[in-house]
Amino acid sequence: MLSIHAASVQEVPLLLEMIVEFATFEKLREEVTITEAMLARDGFGVQPQFRGLIAEWNHAAAGYAMCFPAYSSFQGPVLHLEDVYVRAQFRDKGIGKALIGEVAAIALREGCDALRWDVLAWNQPAIDVYKRLGAIFLEDRKAVRINGEALRKLAEPSRT
Repeated sequence: MLSIHAASVQEVPLLLEMIVEFATFEKLREEVTITEAMLARDGFGVQPQFRGLIAEWNHAAAGYAMCFPAYSSFQGPVLHLEDVYVRAQFRDKGIGKALIGEVAAIALREGCDALRWDVLAWNQPAIDVYKRLGAIFLEDRKAVRINGEALRKLAEPSRT
């Protein structure tokens, strides 16, 4: 039996464990620098930066979703789905779809007209699921990121 609930600060260790599992699955483990303290502060502190959902199957942690508000100059408020992850032993039970559905419900309750997320180009099973959900793939765009030393160097002129 599936249940989904809002993550609590007591579940931060579990959330971090699943984040590391997800990063490992995506072949991005070396990019994980988040800590329990950061998750507790950023998800459950004075100004929460994200919302976490935990999916349980028969009372066992089966997966999670993480989302945060964003704003589109073309569409107004949108919700960004940062992660949706289902542990391997719980896949093919509709848990991922249910997590995305719960995030979609949050988006609608909060007046968002769209839900956005990224998927790695090699993850064809996820792409197939998203297509079945009716997702639109923005083929004319590329995800862009700047971090670390490049971010610090770019900010230099503004910090003086």
